[in-house]
Amino acid sequence: MTGLSITRILGHGGEIEKVETYRGMTLKVATHEKVRLEIGVSDHFVEPTVRAILDSARTGDVGDGKIFVLPVEKVYRIWTGEEDERAVTPVD
Repeated sequence: MTGLSITRILGHGGEIEKVETYRGMTLKVATHEKVRLEIGVSDHFVEPTVRAILDSARTGDVGDGKIFVLPVEKVYRIWTGEEDERAVTPVD
């Protein structure tokens, strides 16, 4: 199984809160723009995928992100009703 989704999100983690002035008001900004990657890979690709992300995304600063490895119990392709491996096989 393989797949990738990239989403621009707002989030709050361990970053230092920024203070900004907007229309004469001082505001504490608690959320920051982030990118969320959701990657689906087969079991034997989990460790190489994690290693590749750690090696390429680490800056050594707060805000580098986190990796969560979760089991996928079932996959359905809504369009066709296919399940599991057939659901993630590219359509011709």
